[in-house]
Amino acid sequence: MKEVRLGIIGLGGMGTNHANNIVKGLVPEMRLTAIADVRQSRLDYAKENLPEGIALFSDGRELIDSGTCDAVLIATPHYFHPEFVIYALEHGVHAISEKPAGVYTKQVREMNEVAKRSDKVFALMLNQRTNCVYRKLHEMIGSGELGELKRVNWIITDWYRTQSYYDAAGWKATWDGEGGGVLLNQCPHQLDLLQWLCGMPVKVRAFCHEAKWHDIEVEDDVTAYLEYANGATGVFVTTTGDAPGTNRLELTFEMGKIICEGDQLIYDRLAENERSFCKTCPDGFRKPETERIIVETDGKNEQHVGVLKAFADRILHGGRLVAEGIEGINGLTLSNAMYLSSWLDRTIELPFDEELFLQELNKRRSRSRKKEDKGIVFDTTGTF
Repeated sequence: MKEVRLGIIGLGGMGTNHANNIVKGLVPEMRLTAIADVRQSRLDYAKENLPEGIALFSDGRELIDSGTCDAVLIATPHYFHPEFVIYALEHGVHAISEKPAGVYTKQVREMNEVAKRSDKVFALMLNQRTNCVYRKLHEMIGSGELGELKRVNWIITDWYRTQSYYDAAGWKATWDGEGGGVLLNQCPHQLDLLQWLCGMPVKVRAFCHEAKWHDIEVEDDVTAYLEYANGATGVFVTTTGDAPGTNRLELTFEMGKIICEGDQLIYDRLAENERSFCKTCPDGFRKPETERIIVETDGKNEQHVGVLKAFADRILHGGRLVAEGIEGINGLTLSNAMYLSSWLDRTIELPFDEELFLQELNKRRSRSRKKEDKGIVFDTTGTF
């Protein structure tokens, strides 16, 4: 095989963005050969705007069965991600799914079991892992030079969305169609990075405010508190209602503090480990000496294209993925725990009761309102 023949299932905003990137030749070892979408309007769009010869299907399973593709990219509404991944892997087709891995961890766990038994490649579109700032931070943490984590604070409130964004599609911002709000749509990136950088917490207490800033039934404003096994604590704040908003990650370690903001990594490095300084310093008011360092990175940030390049490289040459598909359950575990904590009004210990979560989710799905599908597809070029 000299190139990967790719089919895209779901030609909404992200699906269209991926299709255009491939058609432009930004992923050299990948060629777009098929599109599937349940909406005839999107198939008409594909016929009019994409190169001739691309096979069109009204069902993703038909695309997988057609033999036109070596791999599929799944960009459907969230509930269908695991279903199509499982079908693809079980029918000998490589799969990469848009985030999130799914809506509830029980379904994703079943998907991961299928992936472990398959000899096909399974990847997840966790494109923020390509960002040079987060890659460098991951490297620093992994080296051990920072010492133990003490505190994490992430305020990610620059996901601003207007009411028209939520009104554009019938499935958006509903429990039955999307399965959640800002935690499940925008924040899978940050929740993945949070666990990728800091590991998984052992306790979560969250407050998810539904319809606080928009006429929707899911959450658009969240504040969560995290506890880690080593005693470290964290706060995670997000919303789609703040303008202009903030994206600031602050991590405190035994050897100092790191701030990620504005595509910059700032390290306030201590002259010695804070724990040993605290125990031995005779001056009750003295602080450890600190040196501010602007951390250099390689400057590379390929985002979606980088993930697809790595996906093709794994299939063709056995290279390394940006994110293994089975890792998607970790970030989803965090959002599920936050939902469950808010719904039950109590602290949730991890691992949590997946059956209980599904019961609570299904209660909300049963009350979910039906919305008109306006068929609007926003241009997502340049968004994360």
